[in-house]
Amino acid sequence: MLLELSACGQLLSAHPEILLASVLTLGVLFVNGWTDAPNAITAVVASGALSFRRAALLSALCNLLGGLWAVSACSGVTLTIATLAEFGGDGGSALRAVCAAMASLIIWSVAAWFLGLPTSESHGLAAALTGAALASGGGMQALNWASLARILLGLAGCVLFGFILARVCWHGGAARMGKGSCARLQLPLAAGLSFFHGAQDGQKFIGVLLLCLTLSPGGGTGLADTVPLSVALPALAAMGAGTCVGGRRIIQTLGAEMVRVDTRQGFAAELACVLCLGGATLLGLPVSTTHTKAAALWGAGTANGGHADRGVLLRLWLVWLATFPCCGLLSFWLTRLLAG
Repeated sequence: MLLELSACGQLLSAHPEILLASVLTLGVLFVNGWTDAPNAITAVVASGALSFRRAALLSALCNLLGGLWAVSACSGVTLTIATLAEFGGDGGSALRAVCAAMASLIIWSVAAWFLGLPTSESHGLAAALTGAALASGGGMQALNWASLARILLGLAGCVLFGFILARVCWHGGAARMGKGSCARLQLPLAAGLSFFHGAQDGQKFIGVLLLCLTLSPGGGTGLADTVPLSVALPALAAMGAGTCVGGRRIIQTLGAEMVRVDTRQGFAAELACVLCLGGATLLGLPVSTTHTKAAALWGAGTANGGHADRGVLLRLWLVWLATFPCCGLLSFWLTRLLAG
């Protein structure tokens, strides 16, 4: 561990571009924890099973544990992100493109949070890296279409499966359970959801950090084949710190404005999310916690004849549809600006 820290420290001090790109990536991880914490704890807070502060602390701890498990047990998500695109030019220009991608993702995510809308950093990450790669001069050939297809498949699939699994969980047993039993089970389910959120999003942005370390001017570092703790721990700590801050605006949007859920519906939504995220993580398929949770709450909240607010749903769909073009174009423009 000490040798890893020393090697990374020497690399960062020798190449300030890597340091800047890494700091921006850690900033995205902080924002990811900040804006994605509500996706893990919305149901448990909205149903009154746990207070906001306790739920945020539980989520932060489980994020850390999930990320540590993921980088040691599986690397499919990490490699998908790290190999999404190739950046033209020398190492310095490639790192500036990564900086532009991370900066655009921070801007987009914070703007969405300000509006109380749960945008997906996973969706935005794919868009930002794609825009930066295209702006770097590589054209369409710079994209790894197999990796991009896996990401888009995961993003679309998690909405569908999140909604369907929530309905199945409701009709398959949650509707007949007592509220007390559901309330008690929501806590381990919220912990499990946070665990797999850490496993999913921790891997994605660790993949970006590995990409930064392999883009050093003058050649790669050879670190891309493994995930050293010196890379994983700062990334997961940044995400955990953001999770502790939480995002009350998004909890209000999902748990009160979009659809109201009681304890049993919250239980069904949590169980559906854990099953969906856990299965995707084990398969190495990148998915969005945001999309999965919103779809599951929508499915569970309307399974018993309830109605979702159409205005809120329209806002959600619009921001989701706008994420790829807007974040991609912002990243493209920032990359060109830094290159100039």
